[in-house]
Amino acid sequence: MDQLIVTCSQCGARNRKNPLKLSDNPVCGKCGNTLPRGGGPIALDSLAFDAVLRVSAVPVLVDFWAEWCGPCKRIAPTVEALAEDCAGRATIGKLNVDDNPRTPAQYSVRGIPTLLIFKGGQVVESVVGAQVTREQLSQMIEKHL
Repeated sequence: MDQLIVTCSQCGARNRKNPLKLSDNPVCGKCGNTLPRGGGPIALDSLAFDAVLRVSAVPVLVDFWAEWCGPCKRIAPTVEALAEDCAGRATIGKLNVDDNPRTPAQYSVRGIPTLLIFKGGQVVESVVGAQVTREQLSQMIEKHL
């Protein structure tokens, strides 16, 4: 089974998590801090991205981003706050386009940040750019719960 990587907000350690158990309450293997429930945002690579879409019964928002992208850095706190708001009701993930070029190409991601919302493995909403608010993203996800 493919594993997801969840970064601990306390110590920064990267923890493996089974995508079939996204609603569990795991703890960090290094410091014991509780990791985000269902969480996020979850650092995705192409394999974990496919696994999450395959098993998720809830909407999945994926932030396609890059380290060098200023607008991506501006929207990151919004995506992180949304992950807290939606814990257990939606899965929020981040996929670095430089490290995983196959997946953005598959979904015709041409500009970043691009946020795609998936339900049943299909794209149901998309936003390109950093001008979207937390409330707007939350409303977009709510439509697909």
